[in-house]
Amino acid sequence: MGAVESLPGDGPAPEMHHYYSKFMRECPSGQLSLHEFKKLLDLQGLDPQGDIYIKRVFDIFDLNQDGFIDFLEFIAAINLVIRGKIDQKLKWYFKLYDADGNGYIDKKELLSIFTAIQAINGHTDMSAEEFTDMVFQKIDVNNDGELTLEEFVNGLEKDEDLMELITKSFDLSNVLKAIQSGRRHSI
Repeated sequence: MGAVESLPGDGPAPEMHHYYSKFMRECPSGQLSLHEFKKLLDLQGLDPQGDIYIKRVFDIFDLNQDGFIDFLEFIAAINLVIRGKIDQKLKWYFKLYDADGNGYIDKKELLSIFTAIQAINGHTDMSAEEFTDMVFQKIDVNNDGELTLEEFVNGLEKDEDLMELITKSFDLSNVLKAIQSGRRHSI
C-alpha cells in the first residue's frame, strides 16, 4: 500500500519515539481499541461532536477495519500526520470529511466535521457555517453542492489562504501537539 514511508537517515524523530513508547506502555497487546485510542491521546470526556471526529479518525487509521489500530497502523498514521506530504494529507483529509464514504463531500459532512474539530481545537475565527460556505464557494467548481477529491485537492492547491486555514484547523498534528504539551486546546 505504501502507507509507511521510510524515514530519513537521521533516525526517527523524537515525537515518533514519544508515541512509540506511549503506545507500548498504554497498549502492550499491540491492539488499540477506540477507548484505548482516546485514552492514549488523552481525549476522553469530549462533547458528542468531538467524539464523532475522534471515531472518524480512528476508523481511517484502522486500515484493515478490524476495530483495532495495531502498531503499524498507528505509526503509519503518526508518520502521515507529522511528516506526510501535502497531497497525502489532503487525500487523508478528504477521506476524513467524506463521512458516508461515497467519494464526495457535501456541505453537511463538512459542517459536521468542522464543528467537531472546533470543539477540540477551540478555533472560533469563523462559525462552522461560514467556513463551510466559504470552502464550497471557493472550490466547488461545478456548483453541484458536492466536492470530489479532484475539486478538493485542486481547489486547495490553488488557494493558499484556504490551504493554510484547512491545514491549521484540520491538521491532527496540532491536536497531537496540544495533547503532547499537556493542554487540551491549541492556540
